[in-house]
Amino acid sequence: MDFYGEMLTDRQREFLNYYYNDDLSLAEIAENSGISRQGVRDSIKRAEHEMTEMEEKLGFIRRLNNIYSGLDVIKKDAEIINRENLNSGLSPEINDLTVHIKSICDELSED
Repeated sequence: MDFYGEMLTDRQREFLNYYYNDDLSLAEIAENSGISRQGVRDSIKRAEHEMTEMEEKLGFIRRLNNIYSGLDVIKKDAEIINRENLNSGLSPEINDLTVHIKSICDELSED
């Protein structure tokens, strides 16, 4: 929903929100919305299918996950470099750079 929710209709977003975030049953959503349970189910399934298709075509979630994985690797590698630097005659420049790299990785991972 965070990535592709805005591409859905208002009603689809509303039903998905009720179903997944508010934990309402299909019957409860149908009763509150004045349509059949099957109508709610169809709307939710259609929305899920549309978001799945968008992800398959655009790959935003996959790309974001790859970025987070890459940041983890970069941070771990910076820690290894820093540890080796400490063991082999501390270079203040290398120490400063690895600290800077790790802080950037932390900042980017928070977003």
